[in-house]
Amino acid sequence: MFKSKLNKMVYGGDYYPEQWDKSIWEEDMRMFKKAGIDFLRINIFAWALNQRDEITYHFEWLDEVLDYVHGHGMKVCLGTSTGAHPAWMAKKYPDILRVEFDGSKRKFGGRHNSCPNSPTYRKYAAAIAGKLAARYKDHPALELWNISNEFGGACYCDLCEKQFRVWLKERYGTLENVNKAWNTTFWSHSFYDWDEIVAPNKLSEQWGERSTCFQGISLDYSRFNSDSILECYKLEYEAIKQEMPHAVITTNLMGAYKPLDYFKWGKYMDIISWDNYPSIDTPRSYTAMMHDLMRGLKDGKPWLLMEQTPSQQNWQAYNSLKRPGVMRLWSYQAVARGSDSVLFFQMRRSVGACEKFHGAVIEHVGHENTRVFREVSELGHELQKLGETTLDSLYKAKVGIVFDWENWWAVEYSSGPNFALKYVDEVHKYYKALYDQNIQADLIGIDTDLSKYDVVIAPVLYMVKEGYAQRIEEFVQKGGTFVTTFLSGIVNESDLVTLGGYPGELRKVLGIWAEEIDALAPEHTNQIVMKQRYGSLSGTYSCNLLYDLIHSEGADVIAEYGDDFYKGRPVVTVNSFGKGKAWYIASSPDDAFLNGFLKQVCAEKQIAPLLETAEGIEVTQREKDGKSFLFIMNHTKDEQSVELGGIQAIDLLSGEAVHQKMQLAPYGVAIIQKQ
Repeated sequence: MFKSKLNKMVYGGDYYPEQWDKSIWEEDMRMFKKAGIDFLRINIFAWALNQRDEITYHFEWLDEVLDYVHGHGMKVCLGTSTGAHPAWMAKKYPDILRVEFDGSKRKFGGRHNSCPNSPTYRKYAAAIAGKLAARYKDHPALELWNISNEFGGACYCDLCEKQFRVWLKERYGTLENVNKAWNTTFWSHSFYDWDEIVAPNKLSEQWGERSTCFQGISLDYSRFNSDSILECYKLEYEAIKQEMPHAVITTNLMGAYKPLDYFKWGKYMDIISWDNYPSIDTPRSYTAMMHDLMRGLKDGKPWLLMEQTPSQQNWQAYNSLKRPGVMRLWSYQAVARGSDSVLFFQMRRSVGACEKFHGAVIEHVGHENTRVFREVSELGHELQKLGETTLDSLYKAKVGIVFDWENWWAVEYSSGPNFALKYVDEVHKYYKALYDQNIQADLIGIDTDLSKYDVVIAPVLYMVKEGYAQRIEEFVQKGGTFVTTFLSGIVNESDLVTLGGYPGELRKVLGIWAEEIDALAPEHTNQIVMKQRYGSLSGTYSCNLLYDLIHSEGADVIAEYGDDFYKGRPVVTVNSFGKGKAWYIASSPDDAFLNGFLKQVCAEKQIAPLLETAEGIEVTQREKDGKSFLFIMNHTKDEQSVELGGIQAIDLLSGEAVHQKMQLAPYGVAIIQKQ
């Protein structure tokens, strides 16, 4: 686990001194100190500067930088510089160049530009990571390692195609098993030699990101691509660990980034870090969900906010400024959900290339007399006063929401039943209903222990992997509440339909049979008509997208459809199973239904909101050494009054005693330590 020697939340971000004349460095240090910045992420994109050819390395500049920042009291996160390969390497070793989805081979340029199965890339990436570790393992400024930068993308070159066959042999053993898993008797696809298998791209099985002839092939290639890139990370990780066994190593992730199965990656990261870049209109609940997802990759342990912009991004169609106070608010939102850092990209705005208009602590004007610098400085000094108070504190939840990358791939590769179905959106609907009520939830993987939760929600659990249905049954049998939705229990992990009726292996615990699935455009709706009152739910609600036509096989029918030929058929059911309950929501309900439904589900398990607040007020809680810290955040542009329910506490940011009620300024934040 990363624990800063600064005994406080690290504050700073990406610094590129190699882009600037040394005469500017001293001014940078002066301004960093003025802003309370004490932590710099360096050497992220300097492979070409560090290595001029196969045998020539130049680290003298980096020696100078590390010594210089250390002399100014700074700690560093040292990058391995492998986020983009050098031009000489691409010219001399074309195997390093990726082939795109359409079959075109890349030339040198951009980043994320290396084939993950290139022997050249793997050799030299691991080599430079090892050389850096050998050189700097004892440097007093070094606290953290960052491998590469925002790993991603995919490659479809001949090397990857050949390695895909090796991966398949390791996964399935025989071609007979491959043919069975992919159902290759369909469309005369039976393979009789491993070399007959080709990568699924625009030249073969796929004609788009979500359109493929053979879901099993595309699904396995997604797994293979994620594993291939992970192997590249692991080579660098192992090279550093060989020199520094106790090194703390991470790589910066990107939230719900579809191509990489981050739950698998999390097992090989000493601490999770990620880059948070919401736009001005990103729902605050979605940003919160991404923080919770990243926390879930390491079983709830604290993580690092590695990048955010202090002002604006540069790659969106409309790159809005963060309004005054929003940078501070969003920084604390990350801390409230488990971050032990506040870091920015970038320290000083670049003079050229594609990130010259990306926000920075030091703007192009070059001095501290800017709104952005003032806000960064104010937050920096606030974090200094906060010290180590919240460091290593834990975010505890009794509700788990299942998020599975392989299920995501499978749902959206499926040719039907509804192209408008988006897995992350459906997960977010359920998450938002809890977020809006200040009920804490964890985002959990398929391998996460269910026993520490009272409620487990698995929206669109289309793919049920081997043994998971049994784990769900055991969870419910022992008293847990399980909630799932339409299009669940349909296929196994090869995307082969589980025969015998939907929802397949979940049929027993849910006590239903889904006979058919209707799919309509999102603008078409049906009604959820409550047969009996459930908590605050009564009357009629709206639903859309997909409509399972289900029969009860022992489950109680709580609500029925109100329209179409399946009017009067069940749409919401609950099945008593052992000591627990299993719910099935057969369509995609509106927010009003979900809010009332999940509030009651949680209430039955004695899970209550942290605070009852007005819309736009977010509340979370972290705990440490018997102390609890209540984060209260105002996401509105108006002053808000918050009822504290008789809490006697201290606001750690203002130092003021609070009880019963407090006022929050527009975009204001309070951290309440209960007494």
